[in-house]
Amino acid sequence: MTFKIGISRDVLDENGEPSFGRAALAVLDQNPTLQWEYLPERFAELPPAISATYDGVYISVAKVTRSSLVRPDRRLKIVARHGVGYDSVDVAACSEFGIVLTNTPLAVRRPMAVATLTLIFALASRLFIKDRLVREGRWNERTSHMGTGLRMRTLGLVGGGGIGQEIMMLAKPFFGRMIVADPHANAQHIASLGGGLTSLEAVMAESDVVVCCCLLNDETRHLINAERLALMKATAYLVNVARGPVVDEPALIDALIGKRIAGAGLDVFEQEPIAADNPLKALQNTILAPHALGWTDECFHDIASTGLQSLVDFSLGKRPAHVVNPEVYGKL
Repeated sequence: MTFKIGISRDVLDENGEPSFGRAALAVLDQNPTLQWEYLPERFAELPPAISATYDGVYISVAKVTRSSLVRPDRRLKIVARHGVGYDSVDVAACSEFGIVLTNTPLAVRRPMAVATLTLIFALASRLFIKDRLVREGRWNERTSHMGTGLRMRTLGLVGGGGIGQEIMMLAKPFFGRMIVADPHANAQHIASLGGGLTSLEAVMAESDVVVCCCLLNDETRHLINAERLALMKATAYLVNVARGPVVDEPALIDALIGKRIAGAGLDVFEQEPIAADNPLKALQNTILAPHALGWTDECFHDIASTGLQSLVDFSLGKRPAHVVNPEVYGKL
């Protein structure tokens, strides 16, 4: 029988070409009975009709809710996420209906770690100010905007998973100390990377740069709130490369406006795209990126190759490499 796959249209660029390049599509040729096509339009939320049309879907931005899956004639068996995060997917509903959910955790680790260091170096060098000095003819003010050296400073991570560990490996030569808050991390493994496992309050209070790199779930939503932002040094920077709702954005804006922290580098926001009147856009101690700083040709090729491979493996009766809800295999 034919195994039919639908690929989300939000992976296409403005020319209608796959943003990850055509080469990644070659993995779909491994199963000659597999047929694939792009979904008929871009969806903010996957409509129920899609689950009755395809055996597998490859999604990026579109949400998958319980409503997406409730049709009695559902044929959908696997959802493959383009990326590591899966907060846009109702995992419990997928498991209830026996639908496998996969992601691509390995492909994003190095690109996101590099993106994190990019923000750290730009903030520490006060690039957001020095760029304006040149553009506004304020060259002679440069001695008034000294950067922050990192050799004797502390890097704090909120999240010690795959991306956090990759950040530690790259950041170790630059920082004097690294500390991590993660209730699920292994202390010995964190120590082997040159860091120390500690409390979230200690990370917020002792770090010169705090990086959010944890998953978004019920435990981490607004984990970085006004109370925890108040623990930070006035000279410290906050970097968020996780998900926007990990940080209470109004509380962060208040801290930035009040100069209770030195600045922030944000690749993610509570609302995406951000509103035209979002106060963050007017602040001069922030660096903002459109949830795309880690996107490179290499990154997207690896993500797509991995994600599409999971669909092919499933179509051939093999278990995909990165299954988010392994309990579903007890129902298959």
